[in-house]
Amino acid sequence: MKYLFAATALLLCMACRTHVPVHTVDWPVYGGGKDSRHYASLTEIDTSNVDRLSVAWTYHTGDADKTGTQIQVNGLEDEGVFYGVSPHLKAFALDAATGQERWTFDPSTQGESSLNVCRGVALYKNGNELRLFYSAGAHLFCLDAHTGKPIPSFGQGGSVDLHDDLDRPARERYVASTTPGLIYKDLIIIGTRVDETTPAAPGSIRAYDVHTGARRWIFHTIPWPGEAGYHSWEDSTAWRYAGAANTWAGFSLDEARGVVFAPTGSASYDFYGGNRRGEDLFANCVLALDAATGRRLWHFQTVHHDLWDRDLPTPPVLATLHKDSKPVDAVVQITKSGFIFVLDGTTGAPLYPVTETPVPTQSELAGEQPWPTQPVPTYEPPFTRQQLTIDNLNPLVSDTADLRKRLDSYHNGLFQPPSREGTVIFPGFDGGGEWGGPSYDPATGILYVNGSEMPWVLTMVRVGKGPDPIYGEAARMRSTNLEAGQALYATRCMSCHGPERQGGGNYPSLLHAPKDYTQDRFFQLLRTGRRMMPAFPDLGEGQQKALASFILDDKDLQTRPYTAPPAPPLSGYDSMPFTSTGYNKFLTRDGYPAVSPPWGFLTAIDLERGRVLWKDTLGDDPAFKARGIHTGTENYGGSVVTAGGLIFIAATRDAKFRAFNKRDGRLLWETDLPACGFATPSVYSIDGKEYVVIACGGGKLGTRSGDAYVAYALP
Repeated sequence: MKYLFAATALLLCMACRTHVPVHTVDWPVYGGGKDSRHYASLTEIDTSNVDRLSVAWTYHTGDADKTGTQIQVNGLEDEGVFYGVSPHLKAFALDAATGQERWTFDPSTQGESSLNVCRGVALYKNGNELRLFYSAGAHLFCLDAHTGKPIPSFGQGGSVDLHDDLDRPARERYVASTTPGLIYKDLIIIGTRVDETTPAAPGSIRAYDVHTGARRWIFHTIPWPGEAGYHSWEDSTAWRYAGAANTWAGFSLDEARGVVFAPTGSASYDFYGGNRRGEDLFANCVLALDAATGRRLWHFQTVHHDLWDRDLPTPPVLATLHKDSKPVDAVVQITKSGFIFVLDGTTGAPLYPVTETPVPTQSELAGEQPWPTQPVPTYEPPFTRQQLTIDNLNPLVSDTADLRKRLDSYHNGLFQPPSREGTVIFPGFDGGGEWGGPSYDPATGILYVNGSEMPWVLTMVRVGKGPDPIYGEAARMRSTNLEAGQALYATRCMSCHGPERQGGGNYPSLLHAPKDYTQDRFFQLLRTGRRMMPAFPDLGEGQQKALASFILDDKDLQTRPYTAPPAPPLSGYDSMPFTSTGYNKFLTRDGYPAVSPPWGFLTAIDLERGRVLWKDTLGDDPAFKARGIHTGTENYGGSVVTAGGLIFIAATRDAKFRAFNKRDGRLLWETDLPACGFATPSVYSIDGKEYVVIACGGGKLGTRSGDAYVAYALP
């Protein structure tokens, strides 16, 4: 009998082996590791068998909707458990081998109602203690990763409000976090997304105690008196009022040296700097900070006095390169403009020449003073085209003459200041490089970058008179809700949704808002925000009604008298004489990019030799594919490179998942996804079986929203 029992136990153990892993090679950090390399040392799936990949499991979150929900998450796997986030920001844990759900956590049960973008989670491990950190809207949650329940001893009942602890009042400002923080010892270091117009919260970087939620340090990215960088702002009061210069893209960490590297974005307002003259440190910088204290070690600014929204879009890659036959710790930062900056990790000095190049300094916008030079790398080649010319206009369409005429009417050039006639932004507001980030192979020193080329046109317009057209004397000139709502729209909404409310880029049209929103739902949207749209907690009841009267075309509200709020104390940062007409792509009549293909691509760059090894078009437009033309598409989400000789990437608008040969760029495998995979894959191994997981959330570029995480493995 005992032998029968033993045999039965053995069979049961074998049957449940996938549920109790004995050995794992994990993906425990956003991007695969704190060095941001997107590298997996696994070899089971390789160039000889990748074409045999099939679906191992699919997990549906069940909460996608028709309003453009997305999943941009790079999920984590640790000791056989997979962690991710749903379109409505519900955190969850799965069995990483089967996709079976273990637990879910809904932030709305804790009072968080904002529906923002989330790109991942962070894990803190100490023995059996396992804490999961992620952000939903303005709240940083701390969950017991074993159960998914908030840990009440952290902050206030399991979360901290990121409006707090900024050393400046920010309760009435938009503050959220979209990219996971990074764990260093008993700290979680976190950045934020803030408003890109004005007024905006500061983009200070903070570290919190992982057990208590107490702030342990803060770095002011807009320097205070006595701090380095303070004199780079001509206005001595900038530290009190200026906003942004924020790290929204995440961090890299040299754990052995205790150095955290932070990429920062532009100062607000993105496209007019007449009230923030100077270099604007520490906007648009790679910052090296002491991870334990937040003390600045060095910085390198990639754009001075940014006027083009050239945020650094991804954490820098930490690499070991050889220079003068010696190994050097390098920090490799890609950019939206297609430049690659390779810096010494110890000093921040460029490892290869960077030239301060004279650029146009004449602006037609009163008060603007562009910086006279910009840093240009001269060794690493740009991975995108950087100039839209007549020679590279789209030849595949019939309206080329119209494209030429329109191009001739615009200001054009990489560092041409914004203008009222229109300035071409190329390779685009969302490319060359974007938040997905590159992958790096430490065995070869090759960087793999996916990029997009989409021309946009930035057009500036003058806005209302006085410090703010919705307060005080100016408000009296707008006696009805409709008049005030039109003025509010111009100052708060037009820069994203356009002068005719038609939308553009990642910002939706508002023309259907009267059908889609009741007054109450619209007011809630203003209070909480939604994905790309920030919240507007500073708008009073009268302002909300005025805005609703215009956007919802509410005839009853439109004729009622406008109730102006008490005028707040305003600074020069609150009064903007110019704003943009929105994010407008430069398109053909048929809606295609005005530039010739490829519109999306994957590039392999030898960092040590400063040369492109290969470049392959990434993605297809169905109409041109049917004609045998390989165009590529705009793409969001990064790649992963493996020791098995592969590069895995989704990211494209055609909802494909692909594997390329990392040595020569040949396409080896592609499959259809249930929705576009605008995310970075996760690669891990359980009991010797390798899995590749991609989040399929769609929702960007006008695509259908999805709710699936799909895992692939060999049969």
